[in-house]
Amino acid sequence: MNRYIKLFSLAGCALGFVAFHACTNLEEEVYDQIPQGEFGKNQEQLDALVGPLFGSLADYFGHYAALNTATDEQVIPTRGGDWKDGDQWKRVQQHDWNAQLDDNLFNGLWTFCYNNITSINQQLDNELITSELTKAQLRALRAFYHYVAMDNFGNVIIADGQSSDTPEQSSRAEVYNFIEQELLTVLPNLPTDVVASYGRTNKYVAHMILAKLYLNAEVYTGTAQWEKAKAQCDSIINSNAYGLSGDFFSNFAVRNQDSPEIILAAPMDASARGGMNIQMRTLHYQSQLTYNLPQAPWNGYCTLAEFYNSFEEGDTRKQMWLVGQQYTATGDSIYDEGVPLAFTVTIPDFTMSAGPTARIAGARSVKYQIQANPPGTDQSNDFVIFRLADVYMMRGEAKFRLGDMAGAMEDINYVRERRGVEGFSTLTADDILAERGREFAWEYHRRQDLIRFGRFTDAWEFKPASTEARELYPIPQSQINLNPKLKQNPGY
Repeated sequence: MNRYIKLFSLAGCALGFVAFHACTNLEEEVYDQIPQGEFGKNQEQLDALVGPLFGSLADYFGHYAALNTATDEQVIPTRGGDWKDGDQWKRVQQHDWNAQLDDNLFNGLWTFCYNNITSINQQLDNELITSELTKAQLRALRAFYHYVAMDNFGNVIIADGQSSDTPEQSSRAEVYNFIEQELLTVLPNLPTDVVASYGRTNKYVAHMILAKLYLNAEVYTGTAQWEKAKAQCDSIINSNAYGLSGDFFSNFAVRNQDSPEIILAAPMDASARGGMNIQMRTLHYQSQLTYNLPQAPWNGYCTLAEFYNSFEEGDTRKQMWLVGQQYTATGDSIYDEGVPLAFTVTIPDFTMSAGPTARIAGARSVKYQIQANPPGTDQSNDFVIFRLADVYMMRGEAKFRLGDMAGAMEDINYVRERRGVEGFSTLTADDILAERGREFAWEYHRRQDLIRFGRFTDAWEFKPASTEARELYPIPQSQINLNPKLKQNPGY
């Protein structure tokens, strides 16, 4: 059973208490109502109050999925009229997005962060929540959302409590300091039981956010913090709380909640908590016949030929891309208007005329196992936000930046060799960036990695060189309209 079910059920329990209290006829004799002042006194009731706050992580996938098109690992070409959408995906690919026209993309990510922060602040002020462990978990989750906002938008709002005042905008460095101090403060009170805290913040999730913060510190503040990044990675690795999966793809299986590698995941369930629909975004319409899907996929997301070709033969991870002839569930070849439905690595052009050539262009992602015979358009794979392989890769990069070449190769090769390819005998920054791309494709770290390595503004297939201003997304115009204290990022 997917571990989200527990959170989902508890969330429903909390809503049930509210609804029961609101609908009860006062003349009835009530046997199972809990007085308001008593609710939240045991762990099950406490979980009912805070469970939905962690359950909201499920929306992480949806908001990042579209914006990943700003990187060199994902593209949504126009196939006739399909995915035209006012040329939005072309603007995102070419870093020509518009703060007004594309407000929906950026406002979605912004509100994902701040709606969740607001909900967390409300519960932190709830006098029923007295557990220091629970408070620490909520503050760490709040720090995570601040980290996401700061990484993508730069100068954002620090929302560390409830207030009726119009919030001020803080500098990126100020938000960085807030996140760091929050996590360091709550670390001693966070749990270490990785099974009980699955899908929630624990001590190692806090170390992971700090490691990410320090790894990108030079981008965020102008001052590198490689030693601090390495130390946070050491804390996770030396705990032995996690281990690399023997099977790379088990981390992304339909039932991946038992992977020893996952540090933080957004729990999903096709029936109870939807939103994981990567198969709908990437597969061809007639892939419905391959997996017995109840609806035809949307034939959109694929990867660029150059990115696909960066994978060596023998690299297990190359199997994350679906190319070549496709078949029905019973083994018959599939055709598109008489043309064999065989996905091609090459995409002839970003904007293609309607027809089979356009519809089969581009390698599709099957990194997340496609769930056959699902009940609807959602799958039950939990979306992986942080995993142990990233800790080794980050520590290796930190060692590389500090001049420890042998240590860097040891960490990076530890991951690389488990994927079926020979380890590096020499190592460059380009090697590290490329290896991170192969290991973490479509896990939504690529934009951050490209920026850290100074490559986000480079030209690549279908994209000209872009300006440094594009390393930050625009503050959503919808938010500026609501809050005159927000100032737009330069270049917009």
